[in-house]
Amino acid sequence: MKIFKLILLAGFAVLPFAAAANAADVEPPPVAEENDVTSFYLRGDLGWSFLEWSGGDDDSAFSLGGGVGYQFNENMRADVTADWSGEYDVAPGADMSTTTVLGNLYFDWANDSPFTPYVGAGIGYGWVDDTPSGNDSGIAYGLAAGVSMGLTDNIDLDVGYRFRDIMISGPDPMEHQVSAGVRFNF
Repeated sequence: MKIFKLILLAGFAVLPFAAAANAADVEPPPVAEENDVTSFYLRGDLGWSFLEWSGGDDDSAFSLGGGVGYQFNENMRADVTADWSGEYDVAPGADMSTTTVLGNLYFDWANDSPFTPYVGAGIGYGWVDDTPSGNDSGIAYGLAAGVSMGLTDNIDLDVGYRFRDIMISGPDPMEHQVSAGVRFNF
């Protein structure tokens, strides 16, 4: 009976330490929130541009662009892009190319599917190289809509439409562009 009392007394003596150890294990370890998606990204796009211009013939041509941006959260991101389209045939013996640098803001509709639709708008500056008439430049803006698909945690494919307008002293060259691109998130 003396041994039983010693074991019982030892059990009561250890009980506060066991309760404290058990209480420390009650809370699970902190888990990173799923909405924590902030990151820098690089992007590159290839596409086809359709020129609408009252100063000459409408035409279509290859376009390419690139940029650097930042994803603020799962719904908002911004980037700075440089885009070029060109060698539009605007008249016999005359061609034209356009270049813009735009600051853009996008709204992404985050959802449970692998596809994320978005809309965006940007403003900046543009240059028009019209051979043989000469060069001109002015304020430019763009509107965009599309969908991106996450291939991995760091790579997104993007397919979209963009409208660009460069406001120059003569008729404004307006472009409708369809492009595909890749975004690399860091």
